Amino acid sequence: MLSFLRISGLALIDELELPLGPGFTVITGETGAGKSILVDALSLLRGGRARTELVRSGSNEAQVEAVFSLPVDDPRLEALAAQGRQVEDGLLVRRILPKSGKGRVYLGGALATAGELSEVVGSLVDITSQHDQQSLMDPESQMAILDRFADNAEVLEEMRGLYATLSNAEAEIASFEADARTRAEREDFLRFQVRELEDANLVSGEDEALRAERERVKGAEKFLAASARGEQVLYSAEVAAVGLIGSVVRELEALSRLDPELGVSAERLSEAQSIVEDVARDLGRYASSVRVDPQRLEQIEERLYLIGRLTRKHGGSLENAIQSRDQLTRALTELGAYEDSLAERRQALGVAREQAAALAQELAVRRRQSARSLGKSIDTTLQELGLTGARVIVEVEDRGNEGLGPSGRDRVAFQFAPNAGEPPRALAKIASGGELSRVMLAVKQALSRADQTATYVFDEVDSGVGGAVAEVIGLKIRSIAARRQVFAVTHLAQIAAFADRHLKVEKHVYEGRTVAEVRVLNESEREDEMARMLGGLEPTPEAAEHARQMLRKARGEKSRGRRRA
Repeated sequence: MLSFLRISGLALIDELELPLGPGFTVITGETGAGKSILVDALSLLRGGRARTELVRSGSNEAQVEAVFSLPVDDPRLEALAAQGRQVEDGLLVRRILPKSGKGRVYLGGALATAGELSEVVGSLVDITSQHDQQSLMDPESQMAILDRFADNAEVLEEMRGLYATLSNAEAEIASFEADARTRAEREDFLRFQVRELEDANLVSGEDEALRAERERVKGAEKFLAASARGEQVLYSAEVAAVGLIGSVVRELEALSRLDPELGVSAERLSEAQSIVEDVARDLGRYASSVRVDPQRLEQIEERLYLIGRLTRKHGGSLENAIQSRDQLTRALTELGAYEDSLAERRQALGVAREQAAALAQELAVRRRQSARSLGKSIDTTLQELGLTGARVIVEVEDRGNEGLGPSGRDRVAFQFAPNAGEPPRALAKIASGGELSRVMLAVKQALSRADQTATYVFDEVDSGVGGAVAEVIGLKIRSIAARRQVFAVTHLAQIAAFADRHLKVEKHVYEGRTVAEVRVLNESEREDEMARMLGGLEPTPEAAEHARQMLRKARGEKSRGRRRA
């Protein structure tokens, strides 16, 4: 339940702290006093839209804080703790709405999103307003009511997941089949590219080796001329270097007997002669191996041109072209397996359809089983609320697999017969405002036995009723409060009389500024407020006495209720 509420800088409220408790709390005050601000604050905590106009004039930001006390066996506690949220002393929720800029949300001591806030606090607090009475006429809202009554939350979550899987499978097949129209063309193009690359038989590093060979082949005549001339000058010419060196060696050797120093020079020249002879032979062999081959040069140029053309088409380098060949080969293989892939996808689609249809059937059965019970529960409450003979029939239409959607394949409609003997018609077409108020209250009474919502807020849902019916509505709200914490904003003293706690919203002017304040009324103040609600701004003694009698009667009803319990 909601155990503490703090508001600052919101609309007409400067600062407000309210310790709250279980049971039925009524909120009253004159028209325009600011009762709706409390509902707006709780709506913000439920993840409602943050409107900057809610920030009080002169304030930089509005803040709403609340503490929710959850039972120790509440499964939400474990889920929140797993997320790192602090829940030991209650769940602290805080929402900050700045005048400008982005707001902030804190959930269990850590930052959160408005979506997370809505998911958590939305399951703790249920707000019913006159707008919700209008939404009661919407078929989707009617289905949501039936699903809450039938406790279908887990099945619905599974249904949404299966439907998403089914939708994805259908989209994938549609895309796959659309692609099939261009598959043949793409396959032909891929096959041409793969064949071209495979025929080229590209080898890593081949381009660099060919460029080096090209330079050698292009310079063959120069290499031949240089090596042949070198061999001739050094060895085979008539006057060659080897012969000249040999004649000098012989002359020096003949004189070395007279001067040994010349023998050293002769010996060194002899070594040089041997080296020159070796070089001359090497040059001769090299010259005999050189071939001037224009045909080979043409082959090299053609090969380099082919490599260049392919590398330009496939990544700009020989390595990228080789990788592209492998990738294109894999893509061609995948296209070749098209029929197998399509068959697999169709099989997956068939399984998804079967699973979704089976779960939709289960949902339909659960809804039909609960629809009759929900209708009876609403009817019983409507009789007690003065609509004698009124009936609500909850119809569930199975639309078949053609109507399958994320919520199953059913259409839910609330039919309403306001009087005995009249045929039921769509609730949206014939229910008056007062009848809608009572139907909504009957729905909430039925749901209070089924859902896990801890706190109900009724915001002026008593429109169009009064007198004895208002008294019955007060009894019904107190009956709901036996299971849930309930807050009700009302103008009717007959309803306020049944509350366990009475809050009054008042406007005052301080230093030229209007401020809304909330007070917890004691017994005497409560009588005065109810007398005002009965008799106007200046209630008569008769109104005051009537208020006291209403409170005594309500206390007596409460005591009898305890004894019956």
